[in-house]
Amino acid sequence: MVGLCGFLLAGAGIRGQLKPRTFTPAQQKRIEAWEVAKRWRTTSKAQLFPSVIGYELTSSSSGSKAGLKLKARRLEIAPQASCVKAAGGSRSLMAMLNGDGCLALLRSTYADASSSLVLTAGIAVLKNQASAAAAARYLTGGPAFGQGGPARQLVLSPFRVSGTPAALFGYPQRQLSWIVAAGPYLVMATVGYADGRPRVSVRTDSYLLQEMNSLAHGVAVTVATPLGAQPPVPRCPGAPSC
Repeated sequence: MVGLCGFLLAGAGIRGQLKPRTFTPAQQKRIEAWEVAKRWRTTSKAQLFPSVIGYELTSSSSGSKAGLKLKARRLEIAPQASCVKAAGGSRSLMAMLNGDGCLALLRSTYADASSSLVLTAGIAVLKNQASAAAAARYLTGGPAFGQGGPARQLVLSPFRVSGTPAALFGYPQRQLSWIVAAGPYLVMATVGYADGRPRVSVRTDSYLLQEMNSLAHGVAVTVATPLGAQPPVPRCPGAPSC
């Protein structure tokens, strides 16, 4: 009888060793954060910046919730740059990005459906989600994740593309910016005219303001969404240990 009990206990011990281990909640969170943080390296730039991005031009003057569905097309993807070189914001923003350990800034330029507006989208890679959220709130004055919000200052160095509608897109042409935080990433989008027109007051033209905001919002959210998407729940690969 004693031998049988010993055999059963030994069998239970073996089954316990062979049973796949599970991660603790804290371990799961760390692994998920790591999976999100490596996306800028493991995802191709063509996937980070889709060749065509759909956006919706909503009309504040009509009672209809449906808007005009348009498409922005990618003109070119810029070489990877440092945040100091390409973020293009105020000194306080640059100090914040440096303090948050900004690793790199990826950019790509788009033209709107009519090629009358151009936009540079950027992904700033920060050290963690809290850093990205703090930078986004600093720039928007409130919204950070999800749909983000319009920036209170112009950001991002425009990426000019010769021989395209963005050939004249530089600092003086920046009109407005949109910001979205996604995981440890700060996604920025800055709009300007394709004809080289310097910054003008667009706040008094409700339709033009809506057109620029719709383009910037649509591109920024489209770029940010897959970057910050929740990864699959991590699982141990087998027994007896992970």
